[in-house]
Amino acid sequence: MPVVKLVLEYDGTAYVGWQVQPNGPSIQAEVERALATLHKAPRRVTAAGRTDAGVHARGQVVSFPEERPLPVKAYVMGMNALLPPDVAVRAASLAPDGFDARRSARGKRYRYVIENLPTRAPLTRLQAWQHFHPLELANVREAAAHLVGRHDFAAFQASDCACEHAVREVRRLDVVGEGGGRIEVVIEATAFVKHMVRNIVGTLVEVGRGRRAPGSMLDLLARGDRTEAGPTAPPQGLFLEEVFY
Repeated sequence: MPVVKLVLEYDGTAYVGWQVQPNGPSIQAEVERALATLHKAPRRVTAAGRTDAGVHARGQVVSFPEERPLPVKAYVMGMNALLPPDVAVRAASLAPDGFDARRSARGKRYRYVIENLPTRAPLTRLQAWQHFHPLELANVREAAAHLVGRHDFAAFQASDCACEHAVREVRRLDVVGEGGGRIEVVIEATAFVKHMVRNIVGTLVEVGRGRRAPGSMLDLLARGDRTEAGPTAPPQGLFLEEVFY
């Protein structure tokens, strides 16, 4: 059966996350509702990853089998006419046989945005962590470099994560910015454990504030104790940028 692949962009502010949940609106529910209207029958989709409440995406990928796929234009134009303004289909295509948005993924790239400002900025409060204490970026970059490579990221894993283990390979971890303004943490890995990016960012910010040394990241990796790492950074600064296949 042919497989349809969609690339989505969304603002996660108003949603409980990607996955359908009983306690509020989800992006998955909106996408499946639009598909059901197009096909005049229920549809279930698989996503490359389950973003949390308040987290955004520029390159979320979803897939679903379809015996009689519609023209690609119908998935883009038709669904965008049915979806709410904060969710959009950016691209659609027919994927190779056996493609699965989650199982076929070979990596993801996330971007976390910090606005390092002396006062709050109302217009960007829902797309960045507005952090008001100065950060020493040289120390942040030194700390980030210790996380590149294959490691056990248990110290940066949510306590309720259901993964069998936390061994992941970080291919890239860049800290972009000059301080006193917009700072972006770009992290690319083969896969991620729950809250991994936000926990890494929360810990890097503590390094930037001088609360822990850059070399302490090595001890965190070795000890694997989540309680010894920094706080979980707020969700609104996180963007799923791209999924690699």
